[in-house]
Amino acid sequence: MRVPSTEVQNNFGKYLKFVEVNEEIIVTKNGRDIARILSCDDPNKSLVAEGAAEYQTREGKVTYEEFLELVEASEQRFELIDGVVYNLSSPSYEHQYAVNEIHGTFYNWFKNKSCIPLTSPFDITLFKTEDNICVVQPDIIVICDRDKMDKNGKYKGVPTLVVEVLSPSTRSKDTLKKLELYKQCGIKEYWMVDPKNNLVYIYMLDKNEITDSIAFQKDAYEYVESAYFKGLKVTLADMFL
Repeated sequence: MRVPSTEVQNNFGKYLKFVEVNEEIIVTKNGRDIARILSCDDPNKSLVAEGAAEYQTREGKVTYEEFLELVEASEQRFELIDGVVYNLSSPSYEHQYAVNEIHGTFYNWFKNKSCIPLTSPFDITLFKTEDNICVVQPDIIVICDRDKMDKNGKYKGVPTLVVEVLSPSTRSKDTLKKLELYKQCGIKEYWMVDPKNNLVYIYMLDKNEITDSIAFQKDAYEYVESAYFKGLKVTLADMFL
């Protein structure tokens, strides 16, 4: 199926349904094939994007500028990592329950402090390299460089702490791609929260390296404690259903 790019941008969700039944969507612009949307199970895909749509130009990766055009023309939520666009699905109840409990603790702990915690949906723009601009929506971020917020409320800084709550559709992306992204972009601490196993992994990051890590199991620990923000604790029994 060949579809004009403006039509895809305005009705992206509709075409995802065609992709789900293995209908390849060829995106055209000015009469020229410029991109294709493939099922994640397609053997010819170049990158894995489980549970999300891959939107990659035939001439190369999706650029930051192309990503902005797609986002502005759609009401759906997207992330851009290493030139691949991921369509974000609606989270589950257990996912949002964990986010709510963690953010509630963060909100109270950071109140009247210089840093501020925010929840998704909120874009953060990260410069992995000069030519590789990524845009992600972590479940929770802690911002300490508020001066990196522009007059339009767009944030192009580096959060000090990032929390991602794992879902079946995002597990691989959060544990591999995002860990690598956050490591390279200067984030100091990364929490991966696993509601399925009542487990929280904390990675301490510095100079493109994982300097330390610890796993907090619900039955073995009473709370999760930040390594960077001393005294910041979240009770595990409150975090998981």
